[in-house]
Amino acid sequence: MTRTHEDYTVGWICDLPLELAAAREMLDEEHENLPAERNDRNAYSLGRIGTHNVVLACLPVGELGVASAAVAVTHMVSTSPCVKICLVVGVGGGVPDEDNDIRLGDVVVGDGGVIQYDMGKTVQGGRFICT
Repeated sequence: MTRTHEDYTVGWICDLPLELAAAREMLDEEHENLPAERNDRNAYSLGRIGTHNVVLACLPVGELGVASAAVAVTHMVSTSPCVKICLVVGVGGGVPDEDNDIRLGDVVVGDGGVIQYDMGKTVQGGRFICT
């Protein structure tokens, strides 16, 4: 079967190559690579999970963080314009919340946006202020 970039509706961005390897293991079927788009520097792995065609990408080595993830997602949806949902999957450094006991290994899903929590300072009383 010949596929095109338009056949992929789910995007998955990983921070690290090890996470990409784990993501590839989740695929029920791997697909052949497609020709790269001209200005897209992502390297993709393609496949299917259930009935969903999935495009996987990893951030460039040494380029971690929200800015790199945003660039990767922008390139992905430009190359695969039918991607309707894009997951940024990786290890979170922490989710501060006095009401929830969130620990390593828990799955956290945001429903109202993203807050960049790596820029700020801890002040007297242990409070963190985003800068």
